[in-house]
Amino acid sequence: MEVSFSPSFLSFFRVLSKQLQEETLEKIDLFSDIKNHQALKVHKLKGRLCGCYSFSVNYHIRIVFEFIGKPRRAYLLSIGDHEVYN
Repeated sequence: MEVSFSPSFLSFFRVLSKQLQEETLEKIDLFSDIKNHQALKVHKLKGRLCGCYSFSVNYHIRIVFEFIGKPRRAYLLSIGDHEVYN
């Protein structure tokens, strides 16, 4: 699956520690193969973020994204702790 990044995602990503950046890139690489979605806990969001999805980088950090286009492409919107949902 093709993955692209919003400018806001890239801004949040740049302020992460080097170690967390590396872990995030590993998870994004895993995410690009749909077979890994269950392990990454990909799930649809509700409420204000209805239409978006999320997956886990680690116990604390999540990535919010949306599927766009045909074939489906993942557009990463934001990264952070649970406050990323607010």
